[in-house]
Amino acid sequence: MGSFPAIKAVPFTYATHVLAAAAAVLVLVWCIFFRGGLAFESSNKSLIFNIHPVLMLIGFIILGGEAIMSYKTLPWNHDVKKAIHWTLHAIALILGAVGIYAAFKYHNESGIANMYSLHSWVGLGTICLYGIQWIYGFVIFFFPGAPAQLRAKSLPWHVLFGLFVYILAVATAELGFLEKLTFLQNSGLDKYGPEAFLVNFTALIVIFIGATVVISAIAPADAPAPQGYAPISVN
Repeated sequence: MGSFPAIKAVPFTYATHVLAAAAAVLVLVWCIFFRGGLAFESSNKSLIFNIHPVLMLIGFIILGGEAIMSYKTLPWNHDVKKAIHWTLHAIALILGAVGIYAAFKYHNESGIANMYSLHSWVGLGTICLYGIQWIYGFVIFFFPGAPAQLRAKSLPWHVLFGLFVYILAVATAELGFLEKLTFLQNSGLDKYGPEAFLVNFTALIVIFIGATVVISAIAPADAPAPQGYAPISVN
Protein backbone atom coordinates (compact mmCIF):
# COMPACT_ATOMS: atom_id res chain seq x y z
CA MET A 1 0.00 0.00 0.00
CA GLY A 2 1.47 3.38 -0.98
CA SER A 3 0.95 6.83 0.46
CA PHE A 4 -2.57 8.24 0.67
CA PRO A 5 -3.04 10.34 -2.46
CA ALA A 6 -6.56 11.52 -1.53
CA ILE A 7 -5.52 12.86 1.90
CA LYS A 8 -3.83 16.23 2.18
CA ALA A 9 -1.92 17.45 5.21
CA VAL A 10 -3.32 20.97 5.59
CA PRO A 11 -6.89 20.13 6.76
CA PHE A 12 -5.47 17.93 9.52
CA THR A 13 -3.13 20.73 10.51
CA TYR A 14 -6.08 23.08 10.90
CA ALA A 15 -7.88 20.46 12.96
CA THR A 16 -4.82 20.14 15.19
CA HIS A 17 -4.78 23.90 15.79
CA VAL A 18 -8.41 23.86 16.94
CA LEU A 19 -7.97 20.76 19.10
CA ALA A 20 -4.75 22.14 20.62
CA ALA A 21 -6.45 25.39 21.61
CA ALA A 22 -9.30 23.43 23.19
CA ALA A 23 -6.91 21.16 25.09
CA ALA A 24 -4.87 24.12 26.40
CA VAL A 25 -8.01 25.86 27.66
CA LEU A 26 -9.34 22.69 29.29
CA VAL A 27 -6.12 21.81 31.11
CA LEU A 28 -5.88 25.39 32.41
CA VAL A 29 -9.51 25.30 33.55
CA TRP A 30 -8.85 22.00 35.30
CA CYS A 31 -5.69 23.09 37.09
CA ILE A 32 -6.79 26.65 37.94
CA PHE A 33 -10.57 26.40 38.47
CA PHE A 34 -10.91 22.85 39.81
CA ARG A 35 -7.44 22.29 41.36
CA GLY A 36 -6.83 25.76 42.80
CA GLY A 37 -4.11 27.28 40.62
CA LEU A 38 -0.40 27.04 39.81
CA ALA A 39 2.62 27.83 42.02
CA PHE A 40 6.27 26.83 42.33
CA GLU A 41 6.24 27.64 46.05
CA SER A 42 3.17 27.01 48.18
CA SER A 43 2.05 25.39 51.41
CA ASN A 44 -0.57 23.68 49.24
CA LYS A 45 1.71 21.26 47.41
CA SER A 46 -0.98 20.38 44.89
CA LEU A 47 -0.47 23.81 43.31
CA ILE A 48 3.12 22.79 42.54
CA PHE A 49 1.93 19.61 40.88
CA ASN A 50 -0.56 21.54 38.74
CA ILE A 51 2.33 23.04 36.80
CA HIS A 52 3.18 19.55 35.54
CA PRO A 53 0.13 18.72 33.37
CA VAL A 54 -0.09 22.27 32.01
CA LEU A 55 3.52 22.44 30.82
CA MET A 56 3.67 18.84 29.59
CA LEU A 57 0.53 19.23 27.49
CA ILE A 58 1.43 22.66 26.09
CA GLY A 59 5.06 21.65 25.55
CA PHE A 60 5.24 18.09 24.29
CA ILE A 61 1.74 17.62 22.89
CA ILE A 62 0.89 21.04 21.44
CA LEU A 63 4.23 22.66 20.57
CA GLY A 64 5.78 19.29 19.73
CA GLY A 65 2.93 18.61 17.33
CA GLU A 66 3.19 22.05 15.77
CA ALA A 67 6.92 21.52 15.27
CA ILE A 68 6.32 18.22 13.49
CA MET A 69 3.76 19.77 11.15
CA SER A 70 5.73 22.94 10.45
CA TYR A 71 7.72 21.49 7.53
CA LYS A 72 4.55 20.43 5.74
CA THR A 73 2.22 23.39 6.02
CA LEU A 74 4.09 26.66 6.60
CA PRO A 75 4.38 28.77 3.42
CA TRP A 76 7.96 30.02 3.96
CA ASN A 77 11.25 28.74 2.57
CA HIS A 78 13.07 25.66 3.82
CA ASP A 79 15.55 27.46 6.08
CA VAL A 80 12.84 29.44 7.86
CA LYS A 81 10.74 26.33 8.40
CA LYS A 82 13.78 24.44 9.69
CA ALA A 83 14.45 27.21 12.22
CA ILE A 84 10.82 27.20 13.35
CA HIS A 85 10.84 23.40 13.61
CA TRP A 86 13.99 23.44 15.73
CA THR A 87 12.82 26.36 17.92
CA LEU A 88 9.40 24.88 18.69
CA HIS A 89 10.98 21.58 19.69
CA ALA A 90 13.50 23.46 21.88
CA ILE A 91 10.68 25.32 23.67
CA ALA A 92 8.75 22.06 24.07
CA LEU A 93 11.81 20.39 25.59
CA ILE A 94 12.35 23.26 28.03
CA LEU A 95 8.70 23.27 29.10
CA GLY A 96 8.82 19.49 29.48
CA ALA A 97 11.92 19.68 31.68
CA VAL A 98 10.30 22.31 33.91
CA GLY A 99 7.11 20.23 34.04
CA ILE A 100 9.02 17.14 35.16
CA TYR A 101 10.91 19.23 37.73
CA ALA A 102 7.53 20.38 39.12
CA ALA A 103 6.37 16.77 39.47
CA PHE A 104 9.55 15.76 41.34
CA LYS A 105 9.35 18.88 43.53
CA TYR A 106 5.73 18.07 44.41
CA HIS A 107 6.60 14.47 45.29
CA ASN A 108 9.65 15.40 47.34
CA GLU A 109 7.91 18.14 49.32
CA SER A 110 4.84 15.96 49.89
CA GLY A 111 6.74 12.85 51.00
CA ILE A 112 5.62 10.85 47.97
CA ALA A 113 7.93 8.31 46.33
CA ASN A 114 9.31 9.07 42.87
CA MET A 115 9.41 6.86 39.77
CA TYR A 116 7.03 4.16 40.98
CA SER A 117 4.42 4.26 38.20
CA LEU A 118 4.32 3.33 34.53
CA HIS A 119 3.50 6.95 33.75
CA SER A 120 6.72 8.13 35.37
CA TRP A 121 8.84 5.44 33.71
CA VAL A 122 7.49 6.09 30.22
CA GLY A 123 7.53 9.85 30.81
CA LEU A 124 11.18 10.01 31.84
CA GLY A 125 12.15 7.77 28.93
CA THR A 126 10.17 9.98 26.55
CA ILE A 127 11.84 13.22 27.57
CA CYS A 128 15.26 11.55 27.32
CA LEU A 129 14.49 10.33 23.80
CA TYR A 130 13.06 13.76 22.93
CA GLY A 131 16.31 15.37 24.03
CA ILE A 132 18.41 12.90 22.05
CA GLN A 133 16.27 13.48 18.98
CA TRP A 134 16.57 17.25 19.33
CA ILE A 135 20.36 17.18 19.79
CA TYR A 136 20.81 14.81 16.84
CA GLY A 137 18.60 16.95 14.61
CA PHE A 138 20.43 20.11 15.64
CA VAL A 139 23.90 18.68 14.97
CA ILE A 140 23.04 16.89 11.71
CA PHE A 141 20.60 19.32 10.09
CA PHE A 142 21.14 22.70 11.77
CA PHE A 143 24.61 23.36 13.18
CA PRO A 144 27.29 22.53 12.25
CA GLY A 145 25.37 20.32 9.81
CA ALA A 146 26.46 16.99 8.38
CA PRO A 147 27.49 16.32 4.76
CA ALA A 148 24.58 16.19 2.33
CA GLN A 149 24.80 12.42 1.89
CA LEU A 150 24.58 11.78 5.64
CA ARG A 151 21.69 14.24 5.98
CA ALA A 152 19.82 12.44 3.20
CA LYS A 153 20.34 9.04 4.85
CA SER A 154 19.50 10.34 8.31
CA LEU A 155 16.33 12.23 7.40
CA PRO A 156 13.87 9.29 7.09
CA TRP A 157 15.06 7.87 10.40
CA HIS A 158 14.90 11.29 12.05
CA VAL A 159 11.31 11.72 10.87
CA LEU A 160 10.21 8.23 11.91
CA PHE A 161 11.92 8.41 15.30
CA GLY A 162 10.38 11.84 15.86
CA LEU A 163 6.90 10.44 15.24
CA PHE A 164 7.67 7.51 17.55
CA VAL A 165 8.72 9.87 20.36
CA TYR A 166 5.64 12.04 19.78
CA ILE A 167 3.35 9.01 20.02
CA LEU A 168 5.15 8.07 23.24
CA ALA A 169 4.44 11.59 24.56
CA VAL A 170 0.73 11.20 23.77
CA ALA A 171 0.68 7.78 25.47
CA THR A 172 2.45 9.22 28.51
CA ALA A 173 -0.12 12.02 28.73
CA GLU A 174 -2.95 9.48 28.65
CA LEU A 175 -1.31 7.46 31.43
CA GLY A 176 -0.91 10.67 33.43
CA PHE A 177 -4.54 11.69 33.08
CA LEU A 178 -5.64 8.19 34.09
CA GLU A 179 -3.29 8.05 37.07
CA LYS A 180 -4.22 11.47 38.45
CA LEU A 181 -7.95 10.98 37.95
CA THR A 182 -7.78 7.56 39.64
CA PHE A 183 -6.01 9.10 42.65
CA LEU A 184 -8.61 11.88 42.85
CA GLN A 185 -11.53 9.46 42.59
CA ASN A 186 -10.03 7.22 45.27
CA SER A 187 -9.83 10.34 47.45
CA GLY A 188 -13.54 11.05 47.03
CA LEU A 189 -13.90 12.88 43.72
CA ASP A 190 -17.28 12.24 42.12
CA LYS A 191 -16.70 9.70 39.36
CA TYR A 192 -19.49 11.27 37.30
CA GLY A 193 -18.88 14.87 38.32
CA PRO A 194 -17.85 17.80 36.11
CA GLU A 195 -14.14 17.54 36.98
CA ALA A 196 -13.95 13.87 36.06
CA PHE A 197 -15.82 14.59 32.84
CA LEU A 198 -13.45 17.46 32.02
CA VAL A 199 -10.32 15.36 32.59
CA ASN A 200 -11.60 12.48 30.49
CA PHE A 201 -12.70 14.83 27.72
CA THR A 202 -9.29 16.54 27.72
CA ALA A 203 -7.60 13.14 27.45
CA LEU A 204 -9.79 12.29 24.45
CA ILE A 205 -8.84 15.55 22.76
CA VAL A 206 -5.16 14.73 23.28
CA ILE A 207 -5.70 11.43 21.46
CA PHE A 208 -7.29 13.31 18.55
CA ILE A 209 -4.40 15.78 18.52
CA GLY A 210 -1.95 12.90 18.28
CA ALA A 211 -3.93 11.34 15.45
CA THR A 212 -4.18 14.55 13.41
CA VAL A 213 -0.48 15.33 13.88
CA VAL A 214 0.57 11.88 12.69
CA ILE A 215 -1.82 11.96 9.72
CA SER A 216 -0.59 15.44 8.81
CA ALA A 217 2.99 14.17 8.93
CA ILE A 218 2.43 11.18 6.66
CA ALA A 219 -0.06 12.73 4.23
CA PRO A 220 1.22 14.42 1.06
CA ALA A 221 1.70 18.16 1.34
CA ASP A 222 -0.45 20.46 -0.78
CA ALA A 223 2.69 22.34 -1.83
CA PRO A 224 5.86 20.80 -3.27
CA ALA A 225 8.10 19.25 -0.63
CA PRO A 226 10.99 21.46 0.54
CA GLN A 227 14.55 20.61 -0.35
CA GLY A 228 15.71 17.49 1.42
CA TYR A 229 12.23 16.51 2.58
CA ALA A 230 9.84 13.89 1.32
CA PRO A 231 6.60 12.64 2.88
CA ILE A 232 6.62 9.26 4.56
CA SER A 233 5.11 6.46 2.56
CA VAL A 234 3.12 3.77 4.33
CA ASN A 235 3.98 0.40 2.82
